[in-house]
Amino acid sequence: MPPGARPRRAQPALTHRTGTLLRRGLPHRVLSGSLHYFRVHPEQWADRLERLAALGLNTVDTYVPWNFHERAPGAIRFEGWHDLERFIRLAQGQGLDVIVRPGPYICAEWDNGGLPAWLTGTPGMRLRTSYPPFLSAVSRWFDELIPRIAALQHCNGGPVVAVQIENEYGSHGDDTGYLRFIRDALVARGITELLYTADGPTDLMLDGGTLPGHLAAVTFGSRPEQAAALLRSRREAEPFFCAEFWNGWFDHWGENHHVRPAAGAADTVARILDAGGSVSLYMAHGGTNFGLWSGANHNGDRLQPTVTSYDSDAAVAEHGALTPKFHAVRDRLLGPDATTPPVPADPPLLEPRTLPLTQGSALLDALRTVSEPVHAPLPLSFEELGQASGLVLYTAHPLLPAGEHEVTVTGLHDRAHVFLDGTLVGVLDQETASCQVAGNGQRARLELLVENQGRINYGPLLGQGKGILGGLRVERRLVHGWSMHRIPLDTWTPQELARTASAAPPAGTTGFATASLTLDRTADTFVALPGFGKGFCWINGNLLGRYWEIGPQHTLYLPRPFLRTGDNTLTVLELERLGDRIELVDRPELGAPEEYIETFG
Repeated sequence: MPPGARPRRAQPALTHRTGTLLRRGLPHRVLSGSLHYFRVHPEQWADRLERLAALGLNTVDTYVPWNFHERAPGAIRFEGWHDLERFIRLAQGQGLDVIVRPGPYICAEWDNGGLPAWLTGTPGMRLRTSYPPFLSAVSRWFDELIPRIAALQHCNGGPVVAVQIENEYGSHGDDTGYLRFIRDALVARGITELLYTADGPTDLMLDGGTLPGHLAAVTFGSRPEQAAALLRSRREAEPFFCAEFWNGWFDHWGENHHVRPAAGAADTVARILDAGGSVSLYMAHGGTNFGLWSGANHNGDRLQPTVTSYDSDAAVAEHGALTPKFHAVRDRLLGPDATTPPVPADPPLLEPRTLPLTQGSALLDALRTVSEPVHAPLPLSFEELGQASGLVLYTAHPLLPAGEHEVTVTGLHDRAHVFLDGTLVGVLDQETASCQVAGNGQRARLELLVENQGRINYGPLLGQGKGILGGLRVERRLVHGWSMHRIPLDTWTPQELARTASAAPPAGTTGFATASLTLDRTADTFVALPGFGKGFCWINGNLLGRYWEIGPQHTLYLPRPFLRTGDNTLTVLELERLGDRIELVDRPELGAPEEYIETFG
């Protein structure tokens, strides 16, 4: 190279010219599907990627949830289940290109939209804006994340062909300085492949979320012709790219199970292609919100927590089975006579069986042993306690005059079981924030077991705190002198779980219980909890997630890698009513279906 000459930068794999998307200079369509490595056990990544390739896709896209990788400040993980680079290399091994959506905000029905609770709980924090402390935190995170993605770009011999700038920002705000900061942060850390934005197909959203000079993609569930026309009216020289086609939908607790007919979803895929578009199926395979990673939406101030399953009525079901939607979409992508790539068989399942239950520690007695109490004059929030998820047991000893009195909690997030001297007297939430208690002129032990049901992942209440954010009153008098036990649940080791589950004698119909399972072979299965009310379920110390009798979900997916030959232990923590057995069944029960089709009117 002559002295002073600059090295030539490699040409991005994906470019576009006069409305046509090109890959290495040749006309190309992105046929992608969303698959989130953080929602699939890492031993099953290769299997699920193989199924996406068999669907006829040439690309896989994934978000990167910041809070999954950095649960505590500075404690960043990229090994094991957090090994994003391994996931990307496995995709390359299946012949798939990769699109990465690093956020820092991802939505995704994921707890807190992927933002760490330690960050959003910082007093005065201004999320997704040019607020310097937020930008500083993003910069530190991107310093760790983005070079890993850059090293796996197509120009470096990897499969990464595109990176998204933020995520549906036009649904949130219009701080173009912030968007430019994110773009510049990606470029400064080595991203040279295609950069793009993705927003809903309305002028309002596109005005707020797009950047000049970068491909503007859209997200929608229907009316592709209108979306294409709108994009071309604004960016006539750019190709049409549906970055999320909602071929299914997610569920909230207490609602029906959303489904979308296979024929209708496949027809809309065909219409996107007929309009000259590229497409990504959201989701191609949904997976599971293991642990306590389910997010929540809100309708006004009413919380709408998301269920544990993220099956999303996708083409590849939660446990990897190929659905009618898989075959309908595959026919549209490859044609009905396609023989390659081969279609894999559905994963094997365990034979159904019933497991007797052994009751363990009583609820309150066990939870009082979990941690040393923190004392304060008024209740502290989860954020003030340094806890992201799970439960907190709040205890005070107010003097209650004789007679009935109203107890009111202000700023309850999200749900509280209220006990007076160990007896349940009410269940409160944001809509029902008070109950009656009986006093006898003496001090009473007042306990509130408060559950974080999932942090909001979308909308103006993103970053809202958890726990008791106000105070508690008996009539008009505030109660002071609180102690709080932190009960994180999803960070317990198997040893901590076993110790807590046996820390106190059994009593009543709530608390811990276990069931034993002996296997000579392992395979996927589904856990049913007939007669149970609401709680959490572990297998061999791994938290599968929440269950709740209100549905729609009535089984929990238990993937084969969580099981072992020989002895296995299922553990439940029941908040309301223990059943008498656990059942392992060979099909999911996700609830009564309700057809869902998103429209922009």
